[in-house]
Amino acid sequence: MKIKFINIILLVVAAGIFIYAYFIHNNDKPIRYLAIFGEKSYEAKGGKTDTVYHTIDSFSFTNQDGKTVTDKDYNGCIYVTDFFFTTCHSICPVMSNQMERVYNKYKGNMEVKFLSHTVDPEIDTVEQLKRYAIQHNADASQWNFVTGSKKDLYAIARKSYLLNAEQGDGGPDDFIHTQNFALIDKDKRIRGFYDGTDTTDMNQMMKDMDLLLKEEHYKEKK
Repeated sequence: MKIKFINIILLVVAAGIFIYAYFIHNNDKPIRYLAIFGEKSYEAKGGKTDTVYHTIDSFSFTNQDGKTVTDKDYNGCIYVTDFFFTTCHSICPVMSNQMERVYNKYKGNMEVKFLSHTVDPEIDTVEQLKRYAIQHNADASQWNFVTGSKKDLYAIARKSYLLNAEQGDGGPDDFIHTQNFALIDKDKRIRGFYDGTDTTDMNQMMKDMDLLLKEEHYKEKK
């Protein structure tokens, strides 16, 4: 009888250890944080040194519904961005199909948004972007296809999203054609670059997006 009682006690202790380990391992704190890309500087404030990270500049473009889209429309969410043009027959269709696959996973989750910029604003009018958005089943509340000044579009691709290292001024002879996507956090910082033509890279991006959402939730609880 005494041995049976001891065995029960041991089982209860073992179960307690298992439950404790489970919740410690599966809490909301992410296992790791994603890197932050771009140049950083240091600023002294109140006797402490704060790190100032590269962030996305403010912007204002026109979407597939003819509405103005600004950086404020992306406040409070993480988002994926890319640069394409609707008449492209090489990498862009693959990129857009991959983006649609990612969009479908997060459809309805307004913590996650998508932003696709045209690099050919002369051809990609609002009407053209609307047709393209319909082709990819995109709801503008979550996935915007935008056009605007070529200079502004090219400047934000190079200077904010760091998606093109070539020099250019957005003039008539300038052209950007990149397959890379950028993942942006709620603080408008770049947290990853991914090849939008590569399924494996896109799968990794979705894993990183899930991790980034956990990171954001953890920050909010602290």
